[in-house]
Amino acid sequence: QVQLVEAGGGLVQAGGSLRLSCTASGRPLSRNTMGWFRQTPGKEREFVASIVWSGGSTYYANSVKGRFIISKDSVKNTGYLQMNNLKPEDTAVYVCAIRRIGSVSFDTWGQGTQVTVSS
Repeated sequence: QVQLVEAGGGLVQAGGSLRLSCTASGRPLSRNTMGWFRQTPGKEREFVASIVWSGGSTYYANSVKGRFIISKDSVKNTGYLQMNNLKPEDTAVYVCAIRRIGSVSFDTWGQGTQVTVSS
């Protein structure tokens, strides 16, 4: 019922910044948690950050803490991932996902957007 569309990926030099967006269509996200994950070839999907839509509580992986900021715009039904001081290790496909209330796992996923950080 909910469709997620990411945008904002691209090529950036190390130390630069990108802002990813994830727009949800179908229904408001008031009862959901939105998360960002990233995946690189040959590696497991990695949790990056999440935000509880109603309360605004945020969570970050240690690898991005202090550099990435997750936020939301409830009016636009859109989440954002501001990525600062990007490193080559951040290169990945970044995927947005939501976890509905009562669910123990993220159950709706976007198509992903490529982020490439050059040295």
